[in-house]
Amino acid sequence: MTFIEQDPNAVEEERDWDPEDTAADAEGDAEGDAIVSTHALFDGDEGGLELDERKALVVLLKNRFITSESHLPEWRAIVRSRKAIAERLNDLFLELVINLDREVAYKRPVSSSGGREFPTLLHDTRWPREETALLVYLRVRARNEQARGELHARVSRAEMLEYLQENRPESATDRVSDDGRGERAIGALKTAGLLVKTDEDGVWRISPAIEPMLPVTALNNLLAWLNVRTESESDSEAVSTAEESE
Repeated sequence: MTFIEQDPNAVEEERDWDPEDTAADAEGDAEGDAIVSTHALFDGDEGGLELDERKALVVLLKNRFITSESHLPEWRAIVRSRKAIAERLNDLFLELVINLDREVAYKRPVSSSGGREFPTLLHDTRWPREETALLVYLRVRARNEQARGELHARVSRAEMLEYLQENRPESATDRVSDDGRGERAIGALKTAGLLVKTDEDGVWRISPAIEPMLPVTALNNLLAWLNVRTESESDSEAVSTAEESE
């Protein structure tokens, strides 16, 4: 007998399941899956990252960058789970950048493609003239120290203030005000994590993040900006040099 000729009653007899029972079974399976989840950390948790990966993601979002020295557990988690963390950042229109040589990780806005604009959680950081000048100085000094075989480049407060004074316009004669702006610039770079405290008073190590955070193209742009500002004797704000979480 063909399927078309089958007795409808026979077909009904073969249907030995109850739709309500199936729904109940599915609900039970879902509850079972929630119980055995290895990722759930709180009621209703639907996240897919392990605890250390989530902590690393939070630290990365809160800071301009992290290094193996400043955040070792988070650095290890990011390197180990690079793909998973990058995926979470991509969901926020951010991309993960890792420099294994310098052991530095940071995030940046994704590049627009096809003229499409994406929203961002980051805002531009605009550095005043003194901070910009010190960024250039630290970047060049770190590279020179590395070329001489120094593992960690160091710099003193006196050296930074002297550099700023030497690169002031000749008409800038208020030494007290200049030094005050220089001290505030040093404080800003300490807060940014680019100057790392040492046991010696008034001496800092230059963070290994300075190079990946300020590549050659950006360095050249800042140098050009400084030359123009020095010639015009202007203290207006510099172009953006980094991004921060809002």
